[in-house]
Amino acid sequence: MRSLALGLLPYPSGPVMLQQALHRWTLSTRGRGFYEITKEVLQRTRQSGFGTGLATLQLLHTSASLLIQENADPEVRRDFERFFARLVPDGDSLFEHTAEGDDDMPAHVRTALTTVNLSIPIADGSLALGTWQGIYVWEHRTRPHTRHLVLHLLGE
Repeated sequence: MRSLALGLLPYPSGPVMLQQALHRWTLSTRGRGFYEITKEVLQRTRQSGFGTGLATLQLLHTSASLLIQENADPEVRRDFERFFARLVPDGDSLFEHTAEGDDDMPAHVRTALTTVNLSIPIADGSLALGTWQGIYVWEHRTRPHTRHLVLHLLGE
């Protein structure tokens, strides 16, 4: 097993320089729900030509999140929605921050409970994801939004 470090790595054939690539794109949502982006991230990763490395994905928002979750049974995602609707309901009188509607603060809490960035190893030129794992943007707001993503790839 080889280990990676920033800079030069000693190999029998000589040092190898790690390279990087940066991709930015937008995703239009139709409102609350899960939007699978596995194919987009995989395509950009394969375009890099890296056999080994690390993909870091960042969502540039505080009212939507990123998730690696099962992509086989859509009921899993519906169960997440039902659970979070119970955990952080829209219009809860607890929240004073309602500048953009009664789903505004609950969306921020949902994001805080999940995440806005992911790190995924690149192995054999592909994302190291399990059989049923997909990458999702989880829109927490009820109305449509344009979401901005950045993918940083580091590898060889």
